[in-house]
Amino acid sequence: MKRRLIFLIGYRGAGKTTVARLLAEKLGWRWLDADAVLEERAGKSIRQIFTDDGEPAFRDLESAVLRDLGTLEEHVIATGGGVVLREENRAILKKGIVVWLRAPADVLWQRMQSDLTTTERRPDLTQGGLAEIEEMLRVREPLYEACRDVVVEVENQTPADIAAMVPVMAGEAPG
Repeated sequence: MKRRLIFLIGYRGAGKTTVARLLAEKLGWRWLDADAVLEERAGKSIRQIFTDDGEPAFRDLESAVLRDLGTLEEHVIATGGGVVLREENRAILKKGIVVWLRAPADVLWQRMQSDLTTTERRPDLTQGGLAEIEEMLRVREPLYEACRDVVVEVENQTPADIAAMVPVMAGEAPG
């Protein structure tokens, strides 16, 4: 039986943090942004972790944070976009209800261009722009698909609309 825990997965720019906050409010639960927890523990931004320590060190921290968050109840967790890259993380996600917030690459690219959080706290794309996002999605989408319970197309919906539909789609009633 799945725990009363919802994980939001999807690529950067899909709206995971905003939807997590709204969904938790709707359910009367708490919410956490796994990347914010990771940055707090590390004492530096994800961008700085990538610069100082490299991606493998970041992924180790990400896995450690997810292991801890995976023990919670009545929480909505916004995960990092690459959390699905490790098999151990996908196993932890499956302990809760996994909601994939999916959007086309061009929509994600546009959202990332206008998000100061992405610019300040997240590592740069390696200058590949939209083509790089398309490639990353080619790698990650089968992993998102493998561990999701629910998929929500977010392109033409507001975060509030998404938060309203997820409990019904996931079989979670508020309260």
